[in-house]
Amino acid sequence: MWLHTSCNLEFDIEESTPFVLMLRARSGAQQWVASEEYKLTPSVPVFEFTDIYGNLCQRLIAQPGAFSIHTAAEVMISDHVDVAPGAMFVEIQDLPDALLNYLLPSRYCESDRFSQMAMSITNGALMGYDQVAAIETWLRNTILYDPDNSDIQVSAIEVNARQWGVCRDLSHLGIALCRSLSIPARMVVGYLYGLNPMELHAWFEAYVGGRWYSFDATQTKKNGGYVAIGYGRDAADVAIYNQFGRAIYPTKQQVCVRRINEKNIPT
Repeated sequence: MWLHTSCNLEFDIEESTPFVLMLRARSGAQQWVASEEYKLTPSVPVFEFTDIYGNLCQRLIAQPGAFSIHTAAEVMISDHVDVAPGAMFVEIQDLPDALLNYLLPSRYCESDRFSQMAMSITNGALMGYDQVAAIETWLRNTILYDPDNSDIQVSAIEVNARQWGVCRDLSHLGIALCRSLSIPARMVVGYLYGLNPMELHAWFEAYVGGRWYSFDATQTKKNGGYVAIGYGRDAADVAIYNQFGRAIYPTKQQVCVRRINEKNIPT
């Protein structure tokens, strides 16, 4: 399917403020970016770089006054989420070097604290994809998904203790449980077609059977419609913007995802 995605952020800047943004989707195995827009008002110099996870990031300094960011893209993605029941666990010695970091505890995913719990949740499941599927089902049935009650970012331990969270919180707990079983897992942030309420979304991926597979405990069906912007160990790595200095919050944030006809795609 073809999707049009857009994100609009508005800020009221009080003093010169450095920003690092992560708002550009990149083409890959699961998506193709046919066209995109990126507009800053007022215009300021921007320097783009690729971070250690392959994400496209932009550095800039916003000047005092009103400052807005507009991004949009036309993206082709799969109509469905790939599933692979029975896909096998990959032995640690056979993992690519770049994936070893996704086995370790991170700021919001204390995987060294969940071994017994993860084994209990996945008891009887075939090692690999089926274990992750069991974790996803457990999250969906156990942790209340409350998209309207986002507060400060909390870790997997805190999510498990309070038993509710937003999409990133369920992803943090899922990642921690996977890593505790020596399954590489990472967070993804991006867009989801049909999400209600519409906002930027987070889900997680696990590496089994020689590739990454997506899991999302906030959704009851394996529908397509996911557009990835950033990948990382947890939410600390995939913030759509980081600003440095005095804390600044958007005065307006608007996200839109709509389906479009292929014939309308620019060539």
